[in-house]
Amino acid sequence: MKILRIPLIALLLLTACGSKPDLHPGSMLFLTSFTKNSVTVALDLVIDADGQAWLSATFTPSDPLFHVYSIEIPRDGVDGLGRPTLLELGPDSQMTATGPLTASVAATDTDIDGLPTYPPGPVTLRLPVTLPPGDGWVKENISVTYMACGSGLCLPPVIDAIVPFRVPGADSIQKP
Repeated sequence: MKILRIPLIALLLLTACGSKPDLHPGSMLFLTSFTKNSVTVALDLVIDADGQAWLSATFTPSDPLFHVYSIEIPRDGVDGLGRPTLLELGPDSQMTATGPLTASVAATDTDIDGLPTYPPGPVTLRLPVTLPPGDGWVKENISVTYMACGSGLCLPPVIDAIVPFRVPGADSIQKP
């Protein structure tokens, strides 16, 4: 009898990649994260108590004194200054936005140029979506835009960065 030996990491990858997602109202699923220009962006799928799916992106500047700009400022900033913090569905997305983008905190601060900003530290943006049909995993991507500033210094903006990830199909969500 021959014993098949599979490295643990390969077994974990096979299980994670091939497993059917099991989502229920009130659950959250980590999708991906990345760091660019001293801001870490973590993307989650949140299923609220009513079964509504939300893409949730938390933007965390590495310097706790830095802020990001409001979703309300123009895409190109004001006279070239600042950039909005945005989470948008990527090109050819099989998901559909079902409502407006919202932020976890109000943009009550302003920078030295008078542009609306979120308080220093992390801010979470949420976008309600319909998931692709089916119960398996689907390749997707989002586009993110942001710019971090603080202590009289602004980092280069990240504009329309495409972030790939996999999302479960709509039939993976248990009904409330």
